Amino acid sequence: MVHLDRELTVVAMNSFARRALPIEEKQPFEKMVLSFHPERSVAKVKFLLDQSECPVSNPPPMTMIINIPERVLLIKVTKLGDVRGDTAGYTLIFYDITELVSGEEAAAIKPQAKRQLQKIPTVSQNRTVLVDVETVTHIRAEGHYTWVSTAKGSSFCNLNISDLAGRLGTSFLRIHRSYLANLDFAEQILRDEGKISLKLRGESSALPVARTSVPRLLEQLGIGETDTLKS
Repeated sequence: MVHLDRELTVVAMNSFARRALPIEEKQPFEKMVLSFHPERSVAKVKFLLDQSECPVSNPPPMTMIINIPERVLLIKVTKLGDVRGDTAGYTLIFYDITELVSGEEAAAIKPQAKRQLQKIPTVSQNRTVLVDVETVTHIRAEGHYTWVSTAKGSSFCNLNISDLAGRLGTSFLRIHRSYLANLDFAEQILRDEGKISLKLRGESSALPVARTSVPRLLEQLGIGETDTLKS
């Protein structure tokens, strides 16, 4: 738990936050909370704090998920009001959900590697919904966030595509800067006016494949260069 004043300055935290966060490195006290986070997370945290200023009565805590080295944290933010109801500060509550979304056996085998996700944490209203990795057809980047697609539809995820690319199994390939594809669902490789795309089973539209990703795609599918993919 981390307590901020109305200027977003860190004023207090509990023992869990001191253990889980890089306190000695960042020296966060009496600094704005945004300076405490990695650059890639600043936009997420700012968005979360802005959304906590919900004008309705009894707004639910805002929720997001971030990665820190070897851990996945769920964060809830709620604003605190003074006697007049004006914003006096904010409380950030951290939950360590690493064990829920990671394969402990894989982590024991590869202690230096990033923890592999067996379930992808997605956000639906005020809930964290865990999506089984093997059901995911592809993942699409949208700014700092992602959309995780399965046969049931798409779910919003706070983790960015680079985080996910490094924490999913070998079935997943970054075929484009905006797309991760689960090659277990690969059905067709399409060529149209020199552009390559990948059709996945159950998806109505094909995904774009960057030219630099084509050799890796063919390699992971176990096929070689074919005449249909040559200029």
